[in-house]
Amino acid sequence: MYKFLQRGAEAFGVLLFALLFLAFVVQVAARFVFNQPLAWTDEAAVILYLWAILWGAALVCKDHENVAFDLLYQKASPQVKRVMALAGCVLIGGLAAWGLPGSVDYIVFMQRESTPVMGLPFNWVFAPFALLLLALAVRYAWRIYRLLGKDWKAYL
Repeated sequence: MYKFLQRGAEAFGVLLFALLFLAFVVQVAARFVFNQPLAWTDEAAVILYLWAILWGAALVCKDHENVAFDLLYQKASPQVKRVMALAGCVLIGGLAAWGLPGSVDYIVFMQRESTPVMGLPFNWVFAPFALLLLALAVRYAWRIYRLLGKDWKAYL
């Protein structure tokens, strides 16, 4: 079931990038071929870019795929790596969990405003940020659970 959900998240990310590329192509063609720039393509490209990046960071990228400065981590003993990993999880996951209620409140508040050209409610534009914070909080809580378990070395 997990693989199916992962493939679905990846497919939706690909769809977002495809739509972003399509909006960009329409924008270039309208501007340089027909000499009639379209305002909605700029707005669509920004919204699709925001969604694609936050969606990918929340549901597609795995921890080991992120760029990390880990010179000290790689030289440390497994016990020190465990402490460092736990500290990182508490910091990142804790900050995400702490920021989630305020972010959701702001996103709900922004329902009353809409984008200038396409008229989309801003809560739809900002929604993937709450998804990112929720995913980070859950992901790092799960990693803390695994790092505190018997087979913790497998999760370093």
